[in-house]
Amino acid sequence: MGGFGRKSRGEVENKTSLVVSPPKEGATALGSSTNSTSQEDLFKKFKLTAYESLMERIDLVAANQMPPERLLKEIESFISEFTIANDIQINMKEQRQLAASLVDDMIGLGPLEVLIHDDSITDILINGPDKIYTERKGKLQKESEIRFHDETHLQQIARRIASRVGRRVDESSPMVDARLADGSRVNIIMPPLAIDGTAISIRKFSRVNITLDRMVETSNISQDMADLLKIISKCRLNVLISGGTGSGKTTLLNAMSQLIDPTERIVTIEDSAELRLQQPHVVRLESRPPNIEGEGEIKIRDLVRNALRMRPDRIIVGEVRGEETIDMLQAMNTGHDGSMSTIHANRPREALIRLENMMSMAGYELSLRVLRSLIAGAVQLIIQTERMRDGIRRVTEITELAGIEGDVVVTHDLFKFEYKEDVVDVETKQTFIRGEFKSCGVTPRFIDKAKFYGLDNEIKQLIGKN
Repeated sequence: MGGFGRKSRGEVENKTSLVVSPPKEGATALGSSTNSTSQEDLFKKFKLTAYESLMERIDLVAANQMPPERLLKEIESFISEFTIANDIQINMKEQRQLAASLVDDMIGLGPLEVLIHDDSITDILINGPDKIYTERKGKLQKESEIRFHDETHLQQIARRIASRVGRRVDESSPMVDARLADGSRVNIIMPPLAIDGTAISIRKFSRVNITLDRMVETSNISQDMADLLKIISKCRLNVLISGGTGSGKTTLLNAMSQLIDPTERIVTIEDSAELRLQQPHVVRLESRPPNIEGEGEIKIRDLVRNALRMRPDRIIVGEVRGEETIDMLQAMNTGHDGSMSTIHANRPREALIRLENMMSMAGYELSLRVLRSLIAGAVQLIIQTERMRDGIRRVTEITELAGIEGDVVVTHDLFKFEYKEDVVDVETKQTFIRGEFKSCGVTPRFIDKAKFYGLDNEIKQLIGKN
């Protein structure tokens, strides 16, 4: 049977073949399970036993070098012999399902594969081998049918995720940020830091490109807000997108970036690359953690400084969270109009306070007035996003920075989301928030810049609708 059989000299030398010993007859007596055992539990038990038997006999190096299609056929043959040797009655469909699951365990992401390919899931949260939660439509729920075999199996998948992007995660380096092949963001933290077992957090991104028009359809923003954001992108205004974890900051940043002129050169800088810009001239940079000797670290700040030498038209930083903030703001102040970034904050005013604090981390002794003057001169708009209790992510405020008076950065709101009431859906019994995206009737200061692009009349029309 193909690559299965006892090791021979030729098989060992051929790295494209699996090398396993045949399954032992009578190794388990699953076929004699009592009637009280459900068929589902029996299948899970058989899968675990088959997995353990396979891991004892397989040449993992050869398996990883083998094309997935051929590996699947080899595993299907192994499962067929294993069922006969152990007197197990499962049909061909179940054998193929089991073989595909074992292939995922060996070279894929194991139990996570089915969740990764489920487009209705936005977040996957793993708290140990048997506690897996997913977020659908903004609501968390536990996956009762999906689990890892044990902590060792979970750590094996975690290391595989990290190694695919050149990172490592183990007891000496138990935390890592990584990404999957589809761009999904992954955070892994292992024991001894994670007391109850390895924890993995996966932030998935939609396979469908989210546009501002699409966000209008899903009630994330109003049509007037979408029109204003389109003008903001076209007018090359510096924008900071603020919000809590999972509030849709990166999604909005991707949507706004689609309005950038395709002739512009864009440099993106991230800890873990997740931005998916559609323009043809994009240079993607990613920071690097220190190696096992504690050397070779490349920080976001280093990349921002290097980006200034790359002749960018716009610089987009995935998120500012430290000393790189001052370099980003200086870039915005020195000719790189239209630059964008995100920041964790619950309100636009809190975003300004966080900017001040992070600029202080850069090591420069600057007065509060100088810091605020730099912020007011660099950032034109703060867009606030929020994931509300009904699970819908909304843009709750669009705030313009109108300069500085004394030691205070002056701001005014252009649009706000105003809550009205809770509404219960009759069919699903779910509660939804009803509110209104309302223009504040303020003429923005950037209307003069919009006039340069021939878009001032569009702004006047938007403000006049109030």
